[in-house]
Amino acid sequence: MNTAHMAEDYYKTLGVVREASQAEIDKAYRDLARKYHPDLNPKDKDAKRKFQEVQAAYDVLKDSEKREMYDRYGHSFESMGAGGPAGAGPQWSSTGGAGFEGFDFSDLFRNRQGAAGFEGGEGFADFFRQSTGSPGGGRTSRRQPRHTRGADILHELKVPFATSVVGGEAQLKIQRANGKLETISVKIPPGVEDGQKIRLRGQGEAPPTGQGEHGDILIIIRVAPHANFTRRGNNLEVVVPITVAEAVQGVKVDLPTPRGVITLTVPPGTSSGKKLRIKGHGVIAKNKAQGDLLAEVQIVLPRQISDEAREALLKLGDADGTALRQELRW
Repeated sequence: MNTAHMAEDYYKTLGVVREASQAEIDKAYRDLARKYHPDLNPKDKDAKRKFQEVQAAYDVLKDSEKREMYDRYGHSFESMGAGGPAGAGPQWSSTGGAGFEGFDFSDLFRNRQGAAGFEGGEGFADFFRQSTGSPGGGRTSRRQPRHTRGADILHELKVPFATSVVGGEAQLKIQRANGKLETISVKIPPGVEDGQKIRLRGQGEAPPTGQGEHGDILIIIRVAPHANFTRRGNNLEVVVPITVAEAVQGVKVDLPTPRGVITLTVPPGTSSGKKLRIKGHGVIAKNKAQGDLLAEVQIVLPRQISDEAREALLKLGDADGTALRQELRW
């Protein structure tokens, strides 16, 4: 390998500080390996060189003994007998891949939120094992110990309808594998929908070996129904009951909304079933798109109607509504 590349500070190569934890180094390596792997960047001529530099840096910093010697002596540590022949690094194989002995590709390409396009990481792992000749691809090699990852925790959380619209905070009770009961505070983003998932990174189970990353907590949101409001997309819908007299002469109604009480004007002569749109008083989605509030007017007759009131109602129009239903058909 070109010695000019080897002179680069390994910590700078991985983009971490010298005091970085092993988990931070592992994460930086995975991110850069995904970014520069030549098989994923066939048109990038520098990808192979950058990937080799990243691999060489990680080969040293992932090993606690090599890392200690490197911190003490720099690149000359290999001549101190800690890492084999000076300048040794990953050798490029005839298939166009690098030597990946001791690395589990299912870790590198594990489906993680924010790493779009890598669902089904095991398929990528199989592909690269075959193309590079690593374990499972027909060539034997000595596997080095690797860090493991803690298990993920799956949990359902029921939130009030109002919280799902405006956001808020909820308390989540988790029972760990060791039996310990833990309460975790969860921020609920505005506009969250029923069935949506929220991932709490690094708050799952600890790695079984004591080394590696904690798992995640995956929360499935369940939204409780509301007594008056329903949601359709980013719009909210509500039924507003009014009397016959209010429908005839019009009325101003105090209407509660997610952002406070507003005055809804029902025009005179409004029929039951009429929907009045109040713009911008619906759900604010993640992309800042704002829904509307649709108020459906419902005319409610009194339970008991006097003869005088009945006569007055009959005078409002034709008692026979046949003409109103002429267009009603299957």
